[in-house]
Amino acid sequence: MIGRAGAARSRLACDESGSTLLLTIGYCVLGLAIVLVVASATTLYLERKRLFTLADGAALAAAESWQLDAVRIDGDRLAIELDDADVQRAAVEYLGGAASGLDDIELVRAASDDGRSATVTLRSVWRAPIDTPLVPVAVPIEVTVTARSVFH
Repeated sequence: MIGRAGAARSRLACDESGSTLLLTIGYCVLGLAIVLVVASATTLYLERKRLFTLADGAALAAAESWQLDAVRIDGDRLAIELDDADVQRAAVEYLGGAASGLDDIELVRAASDDGRSATVTLRSVWRAPIDTPLVPVAVPIEVTVTARSVFH
């Protein structure tokens, strides 16, 4: 009896073919998931930086949108007064030329709160690089930039 049990254990111990295959498949799936997450996070970061750069340029163009008749003398300094309509127009013009290759860019706000600086807010939607009908991934991105015109 002991001989048969020992032989059965010996046979089971030697018959381990395929036992690492499942483990290998599991690690490959895990590795691919990690690569997908890192690639998606990288594209999200780059899309946000691209939107931020676009908003920065629009805010700078809007901050420089003052008219010569808006310049006033404040003591011994010259000061400018930005108009909300001029800020909006300058931001829209800048975005019309600069955002030609980008999709779904929305100008949320372009205004001058204090009359000396221009604030521009842009919104876009980031889509995952591997977008499937079963798991569509989209994240809204919104950036706000303020630029001030310096007049000497």
